[in-house]
Amino acid sequence: MTADLARLLSDAQLWLAQAFIVFLRVGGAMALMPAFGEQIVPARVRLVAAFAFTLVTLSGTDPVTLGAATRTAVSPTLLSEMGVGLAIGAMLRLFVLALQTAGMMIAQSISLAQMFGVAGESQPAVSTLLTLGGLALAAHLGLHIKIAALLIASYDAIPPRSLPSAEVLRLWGLGGVAQTFSLAFSIAMPFVLGGLLYNVALGAINRAMPQMMVTFIGAPALTFGGLVLLTVAVPTGLLVWSGALDRFLSAPFEVHR
Repeated sequence: MTADLARLLSDAQLWLAQAFIVFLRVGGAMALMPAFGEQIVPARVRLVAAFAFTLVTLSGTDPVTLGAATRTAVSPTLLSEMGVGLAIGAMLRLFVLALQTAGMMIAQSISLAQMFGVAGESQPAVSTLLTLGGLALAAHLGLHIKIAALLIASYDAIPPRSLPSAEVLRLWGLGGVAQTFSLAFSIAMPFVLGGLLYNVALGAINRAMPQMMVTFIGAPALTFGGLVLLTVAVPTGLLVWSGALDRFLSAPFEVHR
């Protein structure tokens, strides 16, 4: 009986040590993760989500790989695992920044830049609308399942106690930032073109009729047309964004030069 209890205690200690190592990586990723790591989500909910993803990731990870990490010093493992988690979360956070950037561009184009969204945030209401819409779409399409698969696959690409090379991080960062602005402009392009046509037409009308106060007539028309275009174009833009997110999640650790 004593031997069985001792063996059970040893197994429990090993399992807790492995769970702690997994939680370091998952917790770092969850700090920046889209949907689950948003500031509007209560801290207790985020902590419970981190625990849930830890259990899922632990069940899908090779115990031998984690067991080797438990036999090393805690400090290097702690730093490396948190660093890997933050890197994964930062790459996914760039997709949220793409929606926010697109919302700012759209708000500037339709004269709604001074209309702010959720209290405490300095971004326009259009950015809040795009961000919440994109996150809701991603969650509806199984974001939690894709994130769990991503975390499990990260242990094959980046084993415990190891960090991506500086060159890989550089390529990840440059590719992610380039894709962020590319996605943002793709979503906001109809509004940018519409704003350009509006300003050209307004200039032509003002040149033909200098006495007419075209700004007072054109500004409401620009905002109304922008809202109509927002209704028509945003669903397609969110589908483009969701497709880019799915492509990244399908091969997250492939670095393209």
